[in-house]
Amino acid sequence: MSRADRVAIIFAGGKSSRMGSDKSLLPFAGYSSLTHYQHQRLSSMFDEVYISTKKDKFDFPANLILDRYSDSSPLVALISIFDSTDIEEAFVLSVDAPFVDSDIIDEIYNHSIESDSDVIVAKSRQGLEPLCAIYRRSILEKAKIFLEQNNHRLNALIREVDATIVEFTDDEKFSNLNYHHEYIEAIRTSSEERIKPY
Repeated sequence: MSRADRVAIIFAGGKSSRMGSDKSLLPFAGYSSLTHYQHQRLSSMFDEVYISTKKDKFDFPANLILDRYSDSSPLVALISIFDSTDIEEAFVLSVDAPFVDSDIIDEIYNHSIESDSDVIVAKSRQGLEPLCAIYRRSILEKAKIFLEQNNHRLNALIREVDATIVEFTDDEKFSNLNYHHEYIEAIRTSSEERIKPY
């Protein structure tokens, strides 16, 4: 698979310990789950969409990439993606970030065109957004070293590789649904302008 193919991968394998239940399966915006919502909207922007997960737990057809390690972390998911497929680069988005829209994604891709960086990552005023980024296969060797060292922090990995940082000022679009009250608020506002799926 070449760089010409736009590939998206939804990270939906987390423990959701702060939510109290599996956030990837929570209903959202008229869809059976957050994952289904993310998959549907990203499918209109990308040539291929995959879901990174520990197991098949979804009620809709999708291409899955299963974690190859027992640990649960985005680092494990990243390594599993490049170890399990011939994907050369992919846009990665957390399942619990439903407000990241096509404007943000296009801007990240605009910065990737002339860049040979290992990662092209969004940065909000809160800091790096490592689960809103394009990762390339060239990151794999360093990622495996981090795994061997039991260092699962993507922010630390990004600091150790060649990274292009894309800065944004609209922090709301990078909101994550980590807690139940955040999910309830997102449900309340899901029909408002701040959700721009396409």
